[in-house]
Order: sequence, then structure tokens, then C-alpha cells
Amino acid sequence: MGADTAEVTFRSFQPSDAEAFRTLNEAWITREFALEDEDRRVLGDPQGVFVDTGGDVLMAVAGDRPVGCVALLWHDAQTLEVCKMTVAETHRGTGLGHALLEAAIARSRALGAAHIYLESGRKLTPAISLYRSLGFRELAGGEGHPSPYARCDIRMMLDLAD
Repeated sequence: MGADTAEVTFRSFQPSDAEAFRTLNEAWITREFALEDEDRRVLGDPQGVFVDTGGDVLMAVAGDRPVGCVALLWHDAQTLEVCKMTVAETHRGTGLGHALLEAAIARSRALGAAHIYLESGRKLTPAISLYRSLGFRELAGGEGHPSPYARCDIRMMLDLAD
């Protein structure tokens, strides 16, 4: 897998992962867009924003090095949002993003969600293709939750009831 041949495993967030979570996400955001105030808020406190509110953060780890992550945030009693999903540059193109999203879907089911929501930018075509390949459908203009991010111009939903 990329430059690192260690097997990748998934685990729940640990407080010691906070720096890696921030660094992994800042890398893709600043490469494609610009950091926004909401990015700084959530990247500065993943434990408080995601885990302590009943969601989760999954870390993809190669050996002892985090190489990917995805966060889950409750929007209402039935809907989790997939947030801050990224894979390190060294592990892109390996299928890790697909596996990470599948793990997030499984974790969402385990947490009792009926729906998974996400926001993205249309310019991230590989990400949009990945979401569609796993059954996410694009929401119409007014559907979904108001986004705190200027870069988000597409909203998608996956119904887990099926």
C-alpha cells in the first residue's frame, strides 16, 4: 500500500489521535480549498465534537501511524453525518477510502442511524464517485442541513433501512 506496506486496521478514536486527525484533514482541505472557522473548531476538538456527543471517529492505522480517518456526527435522532473523511497521500489509490467509508457505514448502523448524510464539493470527483458507488444519492437543493462550509456544493444521503 503506497509507501507504507504495513497492514491497515481500523479503530475508534483515542485522545492521542487528535493531532493526526487535525493534520490529515488540514492537508486535504488546504490542498483543495481553504481552512474555514468551522474546520478549526472541529479539528481542534474531535473528542468533544464527535465522540462526546454520541458519534465517533474511526482511524485507519498502518502499524502505529494514522493514515486515514472519518468522523460521524449526529444531526438528529436518526441521521449521522459523515465528516472529515480523508486518506493520507501515501495511501491514496489503494482502496482505503472505500474501506474507510464502508467501516463508517457499518459503525453508523451499529450506532442506530437510519440515514447517513454528507456534504462535499463537486470538484472532488473521486470522492463523489466513491459515495455514489456505495449508494449515496444526491439531495435536491433545499434538502439536507445548512452547511457551515463555503466549499460544500453537494449534499448526499444514504438510507440504511434497506
